[in-house]
Amino acid sequence: MTKSDLVVRMAQAAGWPKAATERALRAMLAGVRASLKRGDPVTLVGFGTFSVARRKPRTMKNPRTGQSVTVGGRTPRFKPSKELKQAVR
Repeated sequence: MTKSDLVVRMAQAAGWPKAATERALRAMLAGVRASLKRGDPVTLVGFGTFSVARRKPRTMKNPRTGQSVTVGGRTPRFKPSKELKQAVR
């Protein structure tokens, strides 16, 4: 499912215009992104928790240029809730 498909389904479920639904989705994603950037977890009850995991920075090679690049030590994580796990099963 693409972002556009999600907007259509959300608009139908909420009875909102697609433009308003897309703005709401963009605002929600921006809020999640900003919270994770600060290192704050985001919990959506019944869905799951987005968080930032720390790991040791490492050096990798860019496959196109062969140049060494340092990859940061922070990576996003998602832990699904029990309800989401049961719904998918």
